[in-house]
Amino acid sequence: MIKRFVFQSVVGILFGAFLAVISVMNVVLIGDVNQVEGSVFVTNALGLMFCGWFFAVTPLVFEIRSLSLSMQTLVHFMIVTLLYFLLSFGIGWIQFDLMSVLAGVGIFILIYVLIWTGFYFYFKKEARKLNEELKQL
Repeated sequence: MIKRFVFQSVVGILFGAFLAVISVMNVVLIGDVNQVEGSVFVTNALGLMFCGWFFAVTPLVFEIRSLSLSMQTLVHFMIVTLLYFLLSFGIGWIQFDLMSVLAGVGIFILIYVLIWTGFYFYFKKEARKLNEELKQL
């Protein structure tokens, strides 16, 4: 489990760093910004790396067999929601006013539900395929 945690951590951090570079490239190429202030880049890059890390390691909750799927989902949702919004408000990705918070929470929940549903049906299909292969043995 520790080996998997370390692997997931590295993948998440690297993905967050990749997103940071892509974000800056988009701001410079698409926006009307010629250069990005170093401290702003570092703050956002570290934020994206942390975000990548916790979104990569928290799915390990779904490997805890003693918890039901609904409990795994609840624990995962609570962890990522807490970490994401603490990070978002702390860095300034989301302004701390009512409309911004409501929009941020709404978008977050919508994306979470879509991704969770996609993974649910994917793994359900994979389980069905494995069961069919076992029946043929």
